[in-house]
Amino acid sequence: MSKTRVICADHVFVKRGVPAARAAIVIRNGRIFAVCAPGEAPTTADGAETFDFGDAFVCPGFHDAHQHVLHAALFPSTLADEYCGASEKDCVAHLLKWLPSHPTAAHNSGWIVSHGWRDMLWDPPQPPTKASLDAVFPRRPVCMYSGDAHTVWLNSAGLMRLGLSDNSEPPAGGVFVRDAEGHLTGVLRESAGMVYMAKVLASLPHASVKHVYEDYFKGLISQGVTSVCDMALSAVPGADCVNERLYEELLAEGHLPLRVHLFPQLVGDFDRIEALQKRLCGPYLRAPGMKQFFDGVSSAHTAWLTQPYANPYFPGDCGRPTVCPEQMRSFVLSAARRGIAVRIHTIGDRAIHEAIAIFREATQRYGRPRQGANTLEHLENLLPEDVDALAKAGIIASVQPQHIVIDITQPERDLGPERAHLMWPFESFVRRGVTMAFGTDAPCVPPRALEVLSCAVLREVPSTGLPKGGWLPSERITMEDALDAYTLGSAKAVGRADELGTLEPGKWADFAVFDHDLLSIAPQSLPEAHCLATYIAGQPIFIAGVG
Repeated sequence: MSKTRVICADHVFVKRGVPAARAAIVIRNGRIFAVCAPGEAPTTADGAETFDFGDAFVCPGFHDAHQHVLHAALFPSTLADEYCGASEKDCVAHLLKWLPSHPTAAHNSGWIVSHGWRDMLWDPPQPPTKASLDAVFPRRPVCMYSGDAHTVWLNSAGLMRLGLSDNSEPPAGGVFVRDAEGHLTGVLRESAGMVYMAKVLASLPHASVKHVYEDYFKGLISQGVTSVCDMALSAVPGADCVNERLYEELLAEGHLPLRVHLFPQLVGDFDRIEALQKRLCGPYLRAPGMKQFFDGVSSAHTAWLTQPYANPYFPGDCGRPTVCPEQMRSFVLSAARRGIAVRIHTIGDRAIHEAIAIFREATQRYGRPRQGANTLEHLENLLPEDVDALAKAGIIASVQPQHIVIDITQPERDLGPERAHLMWPFESFVRRGVTMAFGTDAPCVPPRALEVLSCAVLREVPSTGLPKGGWLPSERITMEDALDAYTLGSAKAVGRADELGTLEPGKWADFAVFDHDLLSIAPQSLPEAHCLATYIAGQPIFIAGVG
């Protein structure tokens, strides 16, 4: 039996509904044995190792319920750049400046890779073309991934390296953008971008990518993150970028420092997930379920709506499903029959509505999944009645608070004022009994843990504090509710609420220590808070200022 460890602090957030107060967390064999008054805890005289953080705040470790880890780890890193820019020209100039200072990327003939551009935020707001990249990089292949991870921008050398020409046809669900003469512009949308981005990333050196993962996980842990979900980035076979081989190598080498939950693509073949669930059943690496895509994103008019967009690209423009509803139903019911959880990308109100009906049928016919939970991802605009429908069906809403403030003008521009007023309805979810699981969707937004909380509580842009009072302020939630969604809610999404997400006896001792009380600090002051320590299975994996 390992030595008993006792962690004390003046503010301990056990779970929602339990007031934070001075307490001692007693840890044995990596799990919480007791949470008690400090005077009731074992002492050094009893052989316990005791550490008192004093006027600090302790809460369950944060659990990022939605990331694309390969891309989040790469952008930025020694292998790839991260930049949005003010214009197409600005993005190209930044990449040219970045390259010489990154020898790993500069001193070879392989791909130059970047991420982050969002043409709707540029001046002028128009899509880029290969011409601007060709002028600066005429021979070296360049791949620029959009900030929303749904579009790729290539130069001519990149198109050639991928074997693409004006005669090429995109994969199902994808688009090759062409100019008036029918020539490829270098922009690939939706599944086309995802498929070819996966080909680009597969060419990167495996050892270098593994090192990038290790560095990335250290950064997450230093913010109090103890668990992540690695979500399939594409439903196209072979392009989901969930790399179980790499994770298993890290685990075998003792270099997987936090808990990871894999959600590979759902494309009708269950051999992979069933093999993963048999093989990955330990405390650090699991595969609770699978992921599918029902639509795209509103900003590109690929989110599937009930009524046409307010600024339609063509008459009757409602976006579209990426998978026909009957095919999605077949996928989900097949998974449910096997007891496998499914998580579905749904942004538009029609996609959400149809997915709720499919999940409802799956549960009625086959019951709940063996592990994990049926979950909808993103849920940006909903039909009013579907908030209650989610609660009644027991479907988890996996949402990303930082998405709220990427571009607060976009919802009304694309959806009109009436529909824009039921966007990311967090307070409605809380009030009407919908379980939320918080995440970042990194690299679509930066994996900044405290921004997840501040954006949920304030609904303001972290860097500017605008709009004052928050965008749709009626949907702000309390810090207690935000912490619950970022800890227990995410644990429910992976089927581990019995062992993660709160500081209760019997659960793993995964927790974070902050120098400010997150429940009492003004949300605008959250940037002033710092993580002092992160414990996973009772071990101090991160201590500020050490190592």
